[in-house]
Formats: sequence, C-alpha cells, structure tokens
Amino acid sequence: MFHKEGQTIILITLLIVGAITLAAQYYIDISWLRLSIQITCLIVLVLILQFFRNPKRNVRLDFDEILSPVDGKVVVIEEVEETEYFKDKRKQVSIFMSPINVHVTRYPASGTVQYSKYHPGKFLVAWHPKSSTDNERTTVVLKTPKFGEILYRQVAGALARRIVNYAKEGESVHQGTDAGFIKFGSRVDIFLPLDCAITVKLNQKVIGAKTCIAAIVEKLDNEE
Repeated sequence: MFHKEGQTIILITLLIVGAITLAAQYYIDISWLRLSIQITCLIVLVLILQFFRNPKRNVRLDFDEILSPVDGKVVVIEEVEETEYFKDKRKQVSIFMSPINVHVTRYPASGTVQYSKYHPGKFLVAWHPKSSTDNERTTVVLKTPKFGEILYRQVAGALARRIVNYAKEGESVHQGTDAGFIKFGSRVDIFLPLDCAITVKLNQKVIGAKTCIAAIVEKLDNEE
C-alpha cells in the first residue's frame, strides 16, 4: 500500500521511467549502456515506491501509553524548556527518519487536537540541535485522557521540502491513525509531561504506531 501523498510523484516517475526505458531500448545500440540506463531507471522507481509505502499497522488503543508517531531512530531524550506552547519544562524525545524509513506520521495518542500550527523556516540537517526551532515545521498539541496535553512537532530536514499535517484544531483523533507525512529525511519531536516514564533509549530503532515511547508510571509499577 502506498500513501496518498505519493500518488502524483509515483505516477510521474512511472511515466518518465517507462519513457526512458523504451527510448533506450530503441535508440541506444550499445548494449551495456542501454542496460545500465534501464537498470538505473528501475532502481529510481523502486526507491520512490519504497519511500511512499504506507504499511498497515493494527493498533491496540491504550490510553496509558504514548506510541512512536514515526519509524526511525531515537536521537534525543532530555528535559528541555518548550517555548512555543507550554512555556515550561517537558521531556523531549526526538526521532530521526532517514530516506529509507516509512515517512507517515501517526497520532501517538488518542485525544482532541488543541493546537495545530505551521511554521516556515530553514532546512538544516534534521539532527542539528536548532532544527527543532529554526527549520520548517508544524506543531500539534493533543489533549489526552491520561497524559494531559502532549505536543509533537514535524521537522523538515535538508532534503524534506514539504510537510503535510492533517491535524485540525477541535477534532478528535485516534492513536495510530495517519496524522501527516514528511517528504524525505526529517524528524519528529515529542514533548511529554515530566511525570511520565520514557520507555525507549538513545539510538533505539522505533516503529510508528507500534513502539511505546512513554507510559504512565502507575502502569509500569503494576507490570513490575
């Protein structure tokens, strides 16, 4: 299954690849050059298809857990001052997505969208410390039953030039459903209450709508 945000790009790529492949077949007499061009076109098509893939994720809704909103690697876990919305200290978990990761953004929790805002900005590499505040980005705040308000931020990277955000203020959303898409390398930052327990580690690979990144302390105590 492919994400709807990639349909136009996939179609255009398919037409271009098909045209170049046929042209090479009929107009290039040097066999090794013809084959090289056709193989290169096939590789480009496969890369585009894998980038826009949208694997189905069966989610067991759990108000006691915050799920990873994206596939990628945890690059930041720290206590920070969140200056846009909360204006107080929060636990930040940041997940970096390489071009080979699934780039669908999914809601990390069920709740109501309290805040949704787009910010134009720069295109620093996604792992740069200032990318969270200087890069093009969107900020979304969800009001959840157990964690109160949580914030996640889609951040464009050096290659990502389009952020798609579906969250609209006032609407109810469900954990694990599509919240948007970021085209090419990027990251997502999640800002959580100080009294929650972070359940991932630095450099850990996470899966969107599957990996629990935070839980209420009472749940962890009960499991122990």
